[in-house]
Amino acid sequence: MELNQTSPPPTSPVPETDGDNQCRVEVTDVAIDGVTLLICLCGLVGNGTVLWLLGFHIRRNPFTVYILNLAVADFTFLLFMVTSALLYMMDNICSTVVSMRYLRSLFLLSLFSYNMGLYLLTAISIERCVSILCPLWYRCRRPPCLSSVVCALLWALSIAVIAAVTSLCLLHEHEHCRVALISMYVLNFLIFAPPMVISNVILFFKVLCGSKQRQPRRLYIVIFLTVLYFLIFGVPLSIWNFLQQFSYDVLSSQVVFLLACINSSINPFIYFLVGSCRRHCSLVPLQVAFRRVFEETVVTVISS
Repeated sequence: MELNQTSPPPTSPVPETDGDNQCRVEVTDVAIDGVTLLICLCGLVGNGTVLWLLGFHIRRNPFTVYILNLAVADFTFLLFMVTSALLYMMDNICSTVVSMRYLRSLFLLSLFSYNMGLYLLTAISIERCVSILCPLWYRCRRPPCLSSVVCALLWALSIAVIAAVTSLCLLHEHEHCRVALISMYVLNFLIFAPPMVISNVILFFKVLCGSKQRQPRRLYIVIFLTVLYFLIFGVPLSIWNFLQQFSYDVLSSQVVFLLACINSSINPFIYFLVGSCRRHCSLVPLQVAFRRVFEETVVTVISS
């Protein structure tokens, strides 16, 4: 199997050994890997905090179920990235005996969490759009356990997709892996990404054209910013690896994975900053900021 079919993160050339000079340091590569690792560690702390607050200290509602699952997906993705970054930093500093098959496995597992994040953002966007366009149905007819059922189905879909891709990439020839990865990205680009974007465009114009006396709620801002930053920082990973299957290399793999780590790390800071701002922006305790964002959901649904 060719390396560019499932290139693991972040990829820097493995230094050759010559004589006594077995350790050759690429300063730029190590610096980028170090920044990636630092961002991942911050993201792990942030998403861990989200899991702790939403799991034990904030009242559960349909929206927080999605956010809780999104935090799990981001936390898992960052965990894989930390492991990969540490291995590649060792690889850049000294020659290593780490199996490339193991690194490919880590990369494929990180795609599992990455895909789950995309699926959840699509579900969040669609449900929020429906709650605004059809408030009466949403308030009276929405099944109480819909969020949990949707999340369970999305986890099952993500597991099925990555299991098929992994089996083809690790057990068969590289051509099977190429077809599997292309099919996965077609699913992401054509099935999940368009509804997410369209729903957020509708939400944006609905809020923009709404009553001037009603300011956009924090919940809308959180959803819009989360999706926007995913499009800016998360989508390049899909585009990069999709183009890799056709032997196009338009971006540095290290930059792509750095952006992906920023995407998975930034959401907790969005929740905190949006929850902290009122008329006069001022920092408030973390739990208070989160309550302002997530417990507002109940009020929003009732008043829609």
